[in-house]
Amino acid sequence: MEWQFFTEVLVGGLLSGVMYSLVAIGFVLIYKTSGVLNFAQGALLLFAALTFVSLAERGLPVWAAILLTLAAMTIIGALIERTVLRPLVNQPPITLFMATLGVSYVIEGAAQLLWGTQVHGLDLGIDDLPLEIGGVLISSFDLFAAAVAGAMVAALTLFFRYTRIGLGFRAVADDQLAALAVGLSLDRIWTAVWTAAGVVALVAGLLWGARLGVQFSLSLVVLKALPVLVLGGFDSIAGAIVGGLIVGAVEKLAEVYLGPFVGGGIEGWIAYVAALGFLLIRPSGLFGAKLVERV
Repeated sequence: MEWQFFTEVLVGGLLSGVMYSLVAIGFVLIYKTSGVLNFAQGALLLFAALTFVSLAERGLPVWAAILLTLAAMTIIGALIERTVLRPLVNQPPITLFMATLGVSYVIEGAAQLLWGTQVHGLDLGIDDLPLEIGGVLISSFDLFAAAVAGAMVAALTLFFRYTRIGLGFRAVADDQLAALAVGLSLDRIWTAVWTAAGVVALVAGLLWGARLGVQFSLSLVVLKALPVLVLGGFDSIAGAIVGGLIVGAVEKLAEVYLGPFVGGGIEGWIAYVAALGFLLIRPSGLFGAKLVERV
């Protein structure tokens, strides 16, 4: 039936969008507190996936490989903040952006030196078999990925709402000067945020690595997050989630219903067209804070 097919395509797109949201959240965490567009997030994702799969292939138990990779991502996130971003505080945004771009190449080079350049398969033990729910066929791996992403978002929400560091994060995001005035340590908050971005990169890297294989092109997944951020807003976790769902749905529906009229391949670029059009209407995104300048 036509409605059933449409529902399958739509649900598949929404579940794919959850994967995009997970990458975009790493951007939001950094941008919201420091105003830095962290282009190194894709390299962090690659490094996490490559480290995990390389350790697992060397005979380590899965839990040990995850813990070691988590420790590595925590250290890397803290080092980036300490050695690169902290000395560049109050520099122009383009300087900070170029710094993260340079960091991304350094991380990719370090991954190549440590683990080599060969392509790895990553098996999380989840068979990508179709499940029938309400007469609609849904990928079991997509459901698993959506559940993991949802758990990650819930954990981040609880952390930032009920912990001391999380409350400090929210205060810094709202007003850095006011946060300083009440005695909050920006250095400590920024270190915690970069560490959280490393953890998000680990989860996203494992999921994307299981879907696409662990290879150096995996870092380009970061480009998929850009239209998500444009639609949802660069400083909103909720916006990253909604933007990801929109992008995923638009890609799948466009590929199925418009692809035959344009020769296919529309899934690769339609999200950027939608983001460009949205920029003309609402530059701050659906949930992004509007910039107000007083003169």
